[in-house]
Amino acid sequence: MVVAPCHAQQSEEELAKKSQNPISNLISVPFQNNTNFGIGSNDKTQNVLNIQPVIPVNFGKWNLISRTIVPLIYQPDLSQQSGGEFGLGDINYTGFLSPVDSGSVTWGVGPTVSLPTASDDALGSGKWGLGPSVVVITMPGKWVIGALVNNLWSVGGDNDDPDVNAFLFQYFINYNFQKGWYFTTAPIITANWEATSGNKWLIPFGAGGGKITRIGKQPINLSAQVYYNAVHPNSAPHADWSLRLQAQLLFPK
Repeated sequence: MVVAPCHAQQSEEELAKKSQNPISNLISVPFQNNTNFGIGSNDKTQNVLNIQPVIPVNFGKWNLISRTIVPLIYQPDLSQQSGGEFGLGDINYTGFLSPVDSGSVTWGVGPTVSLPTASDDALGSGKWGLGPSVVVITMPGKWVIGALVNNLWSVGGDNDDPDVNAFLFQYFINYNFQKGWYFTTAPIITANWEATSGNKWLIPFGAGGGKITRIGKQPINLSAQVYYNAVHPNSAPHADWSLRLQAQLLFPK
């Protein structure tokens, strides 16, 4: 069992493609900040900072890529003109088992697990969650194209909280230019199967860009993206649009 070391320097172009591949053999620590605007009748703003360490471990012909999402959430009080809650949300873990040599199309499969770690009832589901997750990727030339899909069901937790049956689909399309610059679109499409008709889907559209740069010898991936929620719940509060800013520390071999 070998964890990838962190010593040799790679080009910005190589690092850009690796950082866009969620099952790459690359240790990274993304800090992804999502600001959601125009929520509810008072046009409130929600903020979610996801700290997402990614650690690949090699087992001969297979890699296990562990991705943990630790969310720090500011949730506004939608019933009042001001106020809200800030704290830890539900931590999510996904482990992808992926073949080292898989040809032009690579894939990963494994469980996704949600832990009821929220520091306040307004910041989490109150449920333990479990389900499958699959990712498929191809990287022809300067492109990195793929999709990730999972579904999470509640398997325990507070009986007073609603059951969870949540679907997530994220496609990602990246085109890489010279010197580490790139175009990206990676909207996160979700469905709440427990919701009533007309309130299940959230489908955003948008795009952005980024660049691989270095602070001293430390490579870092900086990006900004904007998304508009074209399809959203009819009655449940939702964001009109979102701004995603990310700083991703990269630790290549």
